[in-house]
Amino acid sequence: MEPRDRQGFIGLSRPDDVKTTGLVIVVGPYLRARRGDDAQSAHADMRDFEARIDEAAGLARAIDLVVAESILAPIGQIRPATYLGKGKVDEIAGVIAGQGAELVVMDCALSPIQQRNLEKAWNTKVLDRTGLILEIFGRRAKTKEGALQVELAHLNYQRSRLVRSWTHLERQRGGFGFMGGPGETQIEADRRLIGDRITRLENELKKVQATRRLHRAGRQRVPYRVVALVGYTNAGKSTLFNRLTRADVQAADMLFATLDPTLRAITLPHGGKAMLSDTVGFISNLPTQLVAAFRATLEEVLEADVILHVRDMSHEDAEAQQHDVELVLSQLGIDPQATDGLIEVWNKIDRLDEAARENLANIAARRPPERPCLMVSAETGEGVDVLLQAIEDRLAAARTTLDLTIDAADGAGISWLHRNAEVLAKELHEGHYDMTVRVDATKRDIVVERYHGVPRVA
Repeated sequence: MEPRDRQGFIGLSRPDDVKTTGLVIVVGPYLRARRGDDAQSAHADMRDFEARIDEAAGLARAIDLVVAESILAPIGQIRPATYLGKGKVDEIAGVIAGQGAELVVMDCALSPIQQRNLEKAWNTKVLDRTGLILEIFGRRAKTKEGALQVELAHLNYQRSRLVRSWTHLERQRGGFGFMGGPGETQIEADRRLIGDRITRLENELKKVQATRRLHRAGRQRVPYRVVALVGYTNAGKSTLFNRLTRADVQAADMLFATLDPTLRAITLPHGGKAMLSDTVGFISNLPTQLVAAFRATLEEVLEADVILHVRDMSHEDAEAQQHDVELVLSQLGIDPQATDGLIEVWNKIDRLDEAARENLANIAARRPPERPCLMVSAETGEGVDVLLQAIEDRLAAARTTLDLTIDAADGAGISWLHRNAEVLAKELHEGHYDMTVRVDATKRDIVVERYHGVPRVA
């Protein structure tokens, strides 16, 4: 049998053993541009081949694999048996033998047959892009919820890749003596066991979804507005999260440095509170198994009042990364072009020279007000104050501003307002307070009735 890691997956060795697995070859089998391609193929051609294979090598290094060589292998068409043509398969076989590599990472989605044929041709373990991302997620998941989601995705992926590894147990006989039926093959037993485990995981994740709904209902009663961070992996979401919340979420210059979702409170310029959610980073060709499995986590994005799309503007492939993030948002049912609560955060401007920063500033200035983009540096804190003000303005757009007068002796009433509304102004005049507050729609009627609040005319 193949070794199982600590999550119970069939794949690479455990993290402690990875460094002893030898060298890794990364292969980029990218389709060449052709005339008449559809929009999706045209987008794929936007990605520079060098940038794509560098990203694939970065994914391998993210789980401490040692990349011996990266090989670009442009192809005109996909071969059903091996993905690559025979000549390229033989050429890479020579590189593998020369380097003594024990693992080949193919930066594409392989069918089970293609994966097995390549393993036979190269006499080494082969991992496609989906399998590699699943391995990374399996190593990074720390919470019970994250582990459940990753294991579910991995089992759905692995179910189609079971091979006959127990030839000495070709069939387990059913019944007694010679009258019993043929029984079930070992591969059928494995599929049944995996199917049973998938069912149990799905039931456990339903409980997770129910718990999250309860948490969201609790926040709505307070109420706390939710701001969600989304973006390409390594765009600086966790660094920005730490800057805004003064938290200590792991942030590192690597792909998928953090995986498990985190919620923290942030204080807005006028003293209001909101909940900031740091979600898993997106990536091009994100496995559909992960999008489905992590839907419970990504529901925080669906429920968010404001979405911050964090972009790494120092990356040469920033435009293509933006398209990839918007594609995943669309899969979740969010239209990035029609969402009023989406703000683009152009991060890592501290890495740009003066000319590049000026060019970005000119582009940002020409953007329509309903599609704002803010230049920030999560590392240095530059532009963060402006970002917080923009978040507050977006949240305020769905709230009502009220003027009211309250007796200075009504300490309980004043305290309630500070807890449940955003106090914009408060002045003491001869035994009473003149206050201006901003309240959520769920609290508006309460404030108007109890404090005789008068809506402010814009």
